[in-house]
Amino acid sequence: MEFQSTGIDSAVEPLALEALAELGRLGDQIAELAAHLNAATARLLDLIREFDARGGWSHGFRSCAAWLTWRVGFSPTTAREHVRVARAMGSLPLLAQALARGELSYSKVRELSRVAQPETEAQLLAMGRAGTAEHVERLVRAWRRVDSKAEAREAAQQHASRSLQVYPDEDGTVRIRGRLAPEVGALLLKALAAARETLYQRGRDEAPEADPPTLEQQQADALGLLAEAALHHELDPGAPGERYQVVVHVDAAVLADAEAPGQSVLEDGGRAPAGASQRLACDASRVIMRHDADGRVVEVSARTRTIPPALRRALQYRDGGCRFPGCGVRFGQGHHIQHWAQGGPTTLSNLAILCRRHHRAVHEEGVTVERKADGELRFRGPAGQPLPEVPPAPWVADDPLGVLRTWNRVAGAKLHAHTATPGWLGERFDVGYAIDVLHPRARESSPTSS
Repeated sequence: MEFQSTGIDSAVEPLALEALAELGRLGDQIAELAAHLNAATARLLDLIREFDARGGWSHGFRSCAAWLTWRVGFSPTTAREHVRVARAMGSLPLLAQALARGELSYSKVRELSRVAQPETEAQLLAMGRAGTAEHVERLVRAWRRVDSKAEAREAAQQHASRSLQVYPDEDGTVRIRGRLAPEVGALLLKALAAARETLYQRGRDEAPEADPPTLEQQQADALGLLAEAALHHELDPGAPGERYQVVVHVDAAVLADAEAPGQSVLEDGGRAPAGASQRLACDASRVIMRHDADGRVVEVSARTRTIPPALRRALQYRDGGCRFPGCGVRFGQGHHIQHWAQGGPTTLSNLAILCRRHHRAVHEEGVTVERKADGELRFRGPAGQPLPEVPPAPWVADDPLGVLRTWNRVAGAKLHAHTATPGWLGERFDVGYAIDVLHPRARESSPTSS
């Protein structure tokens, strides 16, 4: 039996080939644009690293990641990752250059930056160029497992040397020195990092142009916050509450005007800055003591809360957390927009929730807040610059891709559809062999060839 061709196949084949060619061109456009985005991301990371190092975020924000969340619209996790990778690129120039040339994707660089060190950067870069993003993720997971095993071998030695010494110095400060078990130390470091992110700021107590706090100063501030948070959450619920209170004696005139003469001291006689006393008095227990002309106490009132419990609950329900733009911390302190010592009422309309970090910024760092006629809050930085709840949208060109191509061309990046194509040819990826060859500790533990 014979079949005759109808001519349909010969007509369909050119159409199918043309469709495949069109898909190929579409794929090339995607790959080329991705390479341009990789190069642009490298520039973005450079800008973030410089902005972070110069403290451009410190006019009220607790970290560079918090500023990115507010200003750029990144999620908190994405913002933290961009800051981490940006910092890592400062010491990993080979990876940074490969990203700037569009040769590696941001996903690959992000993973490699978790384990890369200057001495292993070149080998890991070669792996990034040769393998896919999936290969890189598997390699990094295995790399970190080797690191974990090496750390576990050292744990027994560290455990035996754990200790903690806390003692007062001659000038009244407290010195701390110790060594903690690994799991306790990891917990403390994570807690300090979280507290440091909440508190970190440029020290502008004396002058706006003052240098940022050192890492050691940040750690000290973070430890203070951890102690305060532990007591706030009733670390020892069986002990009397009075035992853990911090008492400040401050004159009424000083509460009303930080520049007025008068005392502002801790219970043990240590000096408390007037701004700090005003901040503490916003949301605290209050006992009014009256003195005669000779300084003797003649009357002591009952202890009351500056913000009654019912009003405090209503305030927390209304605000839900810190009202500073871009903050989002869910717990905080009640702030009197006009201080009660200056005649401000203790009412919902004159109150706002601020986290510890931003409450300090308002009272002691020059940040101001006021409530507008429509009930919304208006924050301003120390220089009077507005800090809106939602920042203005940036200008975007009518042809953003054309701008991006021009920008990368001027920067010397030669980008095309195969700039970021890996060298992988489909062969099986042996992650164990890759670790044995690349990881320094794996090479050290391998038997010497005869």
